[in-house]
Amino acid sequence: MTTLELKLNLPDRLAREAQAAGLLTSEALSKLLKDAMRRRAGLALLAGAARATAAGSKPMSMKAIQSEVNAVRRAHKSRAGA
Repeated sequence: MTTLELKLNLPDRLAREAQAAGLLTSEALSKLLKDAMRRRAGLALLAGAARATAAGSKPMSMKAIQSEVNAVRRAHKSRAGA
């Protein structure tokens, strides 16, 4: 576990409301950060899909996707065994 000591500058009202809502605890901040990272990853995925579409890429078939997944799994297994 990592301990962070941060100085945050928040508007007084926001700080009071966040404190009252229980959002300034380690657990709540951890959940907020995880949720934000998931949203950011989802937005990055959608942006990548939009770029691929704009570049004229064709959607992959399920068979092609499974082939790629299998290749990645094989690579991970070979690295783990090395």
